[in-house]
Amino acid sequence: MEDIFIFDAVRTPRGKGKPEGHHHIIRPVQLGAHVLKEIIKRQNLPSSAIEDIIFGCVTQIGEQGGCIAKAAALEAEFSHSVSGVTVNRFCASGLEAINIAAARIKCAQDDLIIAGGVESMSRTAMGSDGGALMMDPTTAHLSNYIPQGVSADLIANLNRYGRRDLDQWAVRSHQKAAAAQDGGFFKKSIVPVKSSLDQSYLAYDEMVRSSTNMESLAKLKPSFARFGQEFGFNQRAISKYPQLEMIEHFHHPGNSSSLVDGSSAVLLGNQEVAKKYGLKPRAKIRAWANVSTEPTIMLTGPAPATRKVLERADLSIEDIDLFEINEAFASVVLKFMDELQIPEDKVNVNGGAIALGHPLGATGAMLLGTALDELERRDKRLALITLCIGGGMGIATIIERVTT
Repeated sequence: MEDIFIFDAVRTPRGKGKPEGHHHIIRPVQLGAHVLKEIIKRQNLPSSAIEDIIFGCVTQIGEQGGCIAKAAALEAEFSHSVSGVTVNRFCASGLEAINIAAARIKCAQDDLIIAGGVESMSRTAMGSDGGALMMDPTTAHLSNYIPQGVSADLIANLNRYGRRDLDQWAVRSHQKAAAAQDGGFFKKSIVPVKSSLDQSYLAYDEMVRSSTNMESLAKLKPSFARFGQEFGFNQRAISKYPQLEMIEHFHHPGNSSSLVDGSSAVLLGNQEVAKKYGLKPRAKIRAWANVSTEPTIMLTGPAPATRKVLERADLSIEDIDLFEINEAFASVVLKFMDELQIPEDKVNVNGGAIALGHPLGATGAMLLGTALDELERRDKRLALITLCIGGGMGIATIIERVTT
């Protein structure tokens, strides 16, 4: 079996996912094309060297419909020999794209692939593609479906996390992200989109707020109380978890992931292609895993996915130097750390999606790039990337830095 090497990882800055956000004027296919062009430019590669492009994209409708991976390849003026495929594993789509690429390289079916993702949340509204989980009453009843925000509040109630616990994590996320931004820790991977006048639209992650504090967060009202109370989702959750008499709602825009626009790309291949094109491996993928858990609580997949991937890699929690877990909601991260007894100083050391934002289909690949940059900056060896996923799923991938 082939080793799977990571040669490079790039991303756009995350732009606010609203019409007033900097990336709103940029078409989603343009966002995707930009990272494709930049990653081969950085590696001095002809586009014809790429065998396939695997992109995650969650809301595949309108401008993001069809196969945006292939559309982005054409927009980037890649060789017509380069194919493309778009995948949807909800919030883990970007990391799933990488794992699919890794499997194909490991089995010697492909030599060089770009994997990543794209999501324009300012131009394509989250949930606008519908789906049976949300819209089909029969499916929703069979799965005891409740919205993710209510699931996050359910996790908080079951684990006795209060509003203060969640807000404290959110404040730290902004503090760490602001420090990383000021320290230039993201510059290695960020490739700002430029205008026709060669001016950058945005060169930094737009949602980071160093001024965030407990007092400012205390002014925000819970986002999911009305959903839970008026649409019966609280009662549905309590019927599944009868140890609770009621559900208090704690999550709000300040301790939940921000909606943003962005794209990401990771260049993966084998040893043979590295020699052919003079590519220098930065890391290799050790193992990956997917799981699925109880769909009502929905967001508890990262811990079992982590256990599974550690077993596959013959590693322990203690072996991992850095963890990147998607901060979909603050309770997800607190539950993950408590369940696996992971110290906070190893988790999201440069902040997470609460501060930086969560561009759905692109996030998983962005997290991998962030982890890789930080392994190099700290001279560490192993990182684990994990995300919770709609429907109860979880995903995890372990990367190992190459030092020779």
